[in-house]
Amino acid sequence: MKISALVPTGHGINCELETRRALELAGFDRIDLVHLNFLAGGEVDPATYQMIVFPGGFLDGDDLGAAQACANRIRHSRVIGGMLIDRLMKFIDSGGLLLGICNGFQLLTKLGILPAINGDYAARDFTLTGNDSGRFEDRWVQLLVDPDSPCVFTRNITNLYLPVRHGEGKIVSRTADLAPTLIRLHQAVLKYASPDGSEPTMEYPYNPNGSEEAIAGVCDPTGRVFGLMPHPECFLHRTNHPRWTREELPEEGAGVAIFRNAAIFLRSL
Repeated sequence: MKISALVPTGHGINCELETRRALELAGFDRIDLVHLNFLAGGEVDPATYQMIVFPGGFLDGDDLGAAQACANRIRHSRVIGGMLIDRLMKFIDSGGLLLGICNGFQLLTKLGILPAINGDYAARDFTLTGNDSGRFEDRWVQLLVDPDSPCVFTRNITNLYLPVRHGEGKIVSRTADLAPTLIRLHQAVLKYASPDGSEPTMEYPYNPNGSEEAIAGVCDPTGRVFGLMPHPECFLHRTNHPRWTREELPEEGAGVAIFRNAAIFLRSL
């Protein structure tokens, strides 16, 4: 079975090439970089792909808040037969995989697609807002993976070591019980961890933004929609690490496993 992925570009997205390379390494047969205008105009239908990845970047210059302007564009763009948001929801309902990385995660939250508690893909249950440090954070973080999560992308992964690059990565919930609920439902897939990767932490800089319950990544109830602030596409090879000449690192970067799990899942269908 051949598998394909769509990677939107334009309007400030700037990690599309790294994302395409990650999908290539994972074994995807077809990877199309498509400008958001072609999606908004209806020329490209998400239904023709098995996976969509919204990459990192600075959509619309973070105008109105990170990814908010693009969320408005997607929600209100009319295409043949309906609205673009309806096409996106049809893609999810049909079993497609949807991954949002950093700015892409911010977009999915602004659309209400994540966390989709009780299957509600329209509710704005939380947002990603300014880091507690009050500045852009560019550093590497340890991450704990919930082994009981339904997330397709993190199967058989217990820990990750990835870079973060964001100014608005702090999860803030609409209600006080949301973050504990995500943990209870195992939808809080990733948590920022202590330097040895053994336990979740709220301590800066190991938790670079002050996110509630140290949450760094969230999936929907099906595990097929996943958003995370760290950048798996930016650690594909040991030379991506700033200390690769001084440390003994595996040839393959930890981020590849996220994309490979997606490919394995799709080929198993």
